Amino acid sequence: MKEISSPIIQKAQLIKAVICDVDGVLTDGGIIYDNNGLELKRFNVKDGQIVKYLKQYGILVGVITGRASQVVKNRCEELKMDFHYHGISNKAEVLAAILKDYKLEAEEVAYIGDDINDLPVITKVGLAATPNDGHFKVKEFVDLVLEAEGGKGTLRELGDIILTAKDNYGEIIQQLT
Repeated sequence: MKEISSPIIQKAQLIKAVICDVDGVLTDGGIIYDNNGLELKRFNVKDGQIVKYLKQYGILVGVITGRASQVVKNRCEELKMDFHYHGISNKAEVLAAILKDYKLEAEEVAYIGDDINDLPVITKVGLAATPNDGHFKVKEFVDLVLEAEGGKGTLRELGDIILTAKDNYGEIIQQLT
């Protein structure tokens, strides 16, 4: 992991929820359809692994995605995400509902989005990130451009930053060794 600036560490220390988009963030943005019309997506197991550790330290994890996809719903359920919203055209409305439902302040939320439809959320949260291959205009609005590209561990990278900033990794490693 590259060295993280002090302002990013300070923002990460406040985080109580991590929310991300799916296509272009948890996946590489590709959609595969087989001859029967079955939709296939490829997820990175590293992103799934960090969900467990974030939740272990009381950090909510969820998804707001513009597409409705059973494959994505299945993955969210498998990871036991705290919430997941699908087929959403107004992500800012959903963010407002999440803040209210979970009694969160905007600065306590981190969000990863890769495209301009994520800007209404990116501009409202405490820590905004985009994958390395995120849209060039999105990069102008985020706090952090991740090293990972979409589908290659973006949630893991941001989760690692948050858990490191909160000084949780010593305990995690101790539990595992």
